[in-house]
Amino acid sequence: MQRLVAFLLCLTAFLSASSEGANAGPRLNDGRLYRFRYGVELAMNRPKGPARGNVGFKLSSDVGISLAWRNPENQDDQLLRVQISNVQLENAVQRSRKNNIFHGATTESILGKAKLEALERPFMLLWRMGKVRSLYTHSGEPTTIKNLKRGVASMLMMQLKSGKMMEADVSGKCLVEYKATKDQVIRTKHVDSCKTPETGFTTYSQVLGVSGKSTLVSVITLQDGFIKSAVAEETHILSINARHTTAAKILSRQSLSLLEVASGPAEAAGKDAASVVKSLDPKLSSVGVVSEKGKSKCKGCPTLMDTWKSLRGELEPNSMSKATAPRSFLTLIQQLRSASKSEILRVLRNCSKTALPQLVDAVTSAQTASSLAAMLEFLDFSKEDGILLQERFLYACGFASHPTESMLQALLDISKGKIASTDIKESVVIIMGALVRKLCQKGGCDLPTVVTVKQQLLGGLDDTKDEAEVQMYLLALKNSLLPEAIPILTRFAESETGAYCTIAISALQRYDPPLITREVKQTLNRVYHQNRRVYEKNVRAAAADAILSSNPSYMEVKNLLLSIGHQNHEMNKYMLSKVQDILRFEMPASKLMQQAMKDMITHNYDRFSKMGSSSAYSGFMTQGADVTTTYSLDILYSGSGILRRSIMNIFGQSYGALLQGLQVAIEAQGLESLIAATPDEGEEDLESFAGMSALLLDVQLRPVTFFKGYSDLMSKMFSMSGDPISVVKGLILLTDHSQVIPLQSGLRAAVEFQGGLGIDISGGMEFSLWYRESKTSVNNRGSLVVVGNVTVDADFLSVGMEVSFDMEAALDFITTVQFSNYPFLVCMQMDKTTFPFRQTVSKVEKLASGKHFALQKMKEELVPGSEFPLHQENSNMCKKVFDSSW
Repeated sequence: MQRLVAFLLCLTAFLSASSEGANAGPRLNDGRLYRFRYGVELAMNRPKGPARGNVGFKLSSDVGISLAWRNPENQDDQLLRVQISNVQLENAVQRSRKNNIFHGATTESILGKAKLEALERPFMLLWRMGKVRSLYTHSGEPTTIKNLKRGVASMLMMQLKSGKMMEADVSGKCLVEYKATKDQVIRTKHVDSCKTPETGFTTYSQVLGVSGKSTLVSVITLQDGFIKSAVAEETHILSINARHTTAAKILSRQSLSLLEVASGPAEAAGKDAASVVKSLDPKLSSVGVVSEKGKSKCKGCPTLMDTWKSLRGELEPNSMSKATAPRSFLTLIQQLRSASKSEILRVLRNCSKTALPQLVDAVTSAQTASSLAAMLEFLDFSKEDGILLQERFLYACGFASHPTESMLQALLDISKGKIASTDIKESVVIIMGALVRKLCQKGGCDLPTVVTVKQQLLGGLDDTKDEAEVQMYLLALKNSLLPEAIPILTRFAESETGAYCTIAISALQRYDPPLITREVKQTLNRVYHQNRRVYEKNVRAAAADAILSSNPSYMEVKNLLLSIGHQNHEMNKYMLSKVQDILRFEMPASKLMQQAMKDMITHNYDRFSKMGSSSAYSGFMTQGADVTTTYSLDILYSGSGILRRSIMNIFGQSYGALLQGLQVAIEAQGLESLIAATPDEGEEDLESFAGMSALLLDVQLRPVTFFKGYSDLMSKMFSMSGDPISVVKGLILLTDHSQVIPLQSGLRAAVEFQGGLGIDISGGMEFSLWYRESKTSVNNRGSLVVVGNVTVDADFLSVGMEVSFDMEAALDFITTVQFSNYPFLVCMQMDKTTFPFRQTVSKVEKLASGKHFALQKMKEELVPGSEFPLHQENSNMCKKVFDSSW
């Protein structure tokens, strides 16, 4: 029995020792100094650029590591003493003396004596089971130096068994995967999972946004339970979604190689790590392992007023279509984001009247607490004399790249206060809907202000009967795209007022098809087929468009086809063109349509040979690897040949994401009396009206009225100059991406991608009884600039890279109708002018002393103009129109 007990005790001791060995972490030997050679390399370039085009630097040094203390109760709980020495700096690539900013400079002259001493001052770290748990440095050391020490500590992070876990190091708290073998550990950090105190922001739209791809792999070789060598390679590629060639790559490499193991200091005695640290160096304190943000100091930087004075000439109204306008706009926004409220107000109050609207665009687009407070103090919504500036402020809010709850609260407060202009009151509510949508997309639907505004928008239609206010709330709901609004919009889709129906149906068409329920589809079908009452043609056309874009059933498609031939000839022609366009452009409903057309009752010559001037056509503006841009033009005429509805759409699609870049709709009604024609069924009592509605970058804007009422029509007709009426004009922040990437080396990369658009959309309508001709035009003028900056600023030197492109373009859509004879001649033209496209890559290395190296490459090409194709009937008609004009 005694022998058995002795055997079991020995077995238990053996298994315990084996278990302890299996779970042990890497360990240092007492009284030994491990001398390593450490290196950091930073390089920036285009993703596929040659290595000789890199900008950056190399830092190399000796690193000595020794054991300062080991926990007597846990052998894997170790306090390490680390010292950096023999620091050297050099170029990342070999350069001539002229272009080598490090030539003739010593490490001390580059870093400065104080920083070099701080970098070479010993620090300590608590190393437990191969993980750095605490870092101890002198608290007064510069942030850059502490971060570089954190970078050295990150090379010691490891574990001796495979697995995944969350770890905190200089990069933040990240998911890390280990693959361990006998003498090697591969550590893969999933950089996209890293959480840091600095969150940054990005554009809500994926089409206009920025994509990033990151990798970080460390390969650690072991010898005698400690590191023999470690190599880490980290890459970050950032690019514009709409043009992935506009991209920058950050490459960071670290290496740690054991040179020798020599005799070192003896292990200190103590109960815990903190007390040992204090006994060895009282000035040391725990500073955390995550990278810190340094205090930015800018010597000789221009003030906001200085920047404004240098840029204001480029922001005058006549420069909106030039690329210099959005470029200056982006530069100004960067300066505004670091300005105080008082500085911003000083600039606003000392600005010329002509440049002030553009300054309002920039201040609002800065989207900081100071810029918003300055705008709210500067604008007085109780006075009518500032309507233009008020509307520019509201539109800039609507286009905000990353709106905040405080911005929505500001608009809510404005809506509750005194507003002198009815137009501004409508714009406030309409833009509130756009902000609700963007905040909800970012997960902010439950924010208190968002909840309050949602209640106001959803309940507003029950509290008013005023036509203008009803349209205002419908447009706000169209912007918000709240699922809760679908029943309300469905109810208004069957309203007796045509304008309500059109807005409600167009809003329903913007929802994702899965949200369009059976009840909604039944309503849309009732409207189109006029089951309960007669509707205006433009309402029925909108219903047909909504049905066909919402995953229609076979019977819905067949019933739409069967309706052709049983309605007004222009409505017949419009529906026929719509069907042909869907088939030709292979839209989602095309397969069901082909299936339904196999039936001869549905598809026959009588049904598909209807005549008329109305049309629907879609085509490609651009087709590329990154983004595809499509356009569509839908024209609906009354039976007497007068324009009833014209809609131009431009969509951008990128990697499955869709953006409605532009929609311009012109509607006219009640004009038949001018040519002694008979109105169509259901449109006999319509008031004379013509107006334009614009939707820009997924944001519905307040509609513009050309004239309303017969008397207004006649006065406008006799005073009409033919000059276009501005629908929207200004500067818009399209792309807005900001982030800080803490590199594992301890360096920090600041990333800023911004895109600015200068736009001028105008529309006009000319009507000549003498020449019996009408002409409607939509003129789009714009300039686009996209700039991406990546900068690593280490106080003593900085490395930066800028990639950019810009263009200036014009797109005109003109419809000419000659009604001297019947059938009327209708010619539609959609022209794109030749425009320049420029790409630029700039790189710079700069020492704190001012010595620098810069490199810039530019490429320019002309994109030829073209007239976008429409259907063949239109081409034939245009020949007749222009032949008759001579």
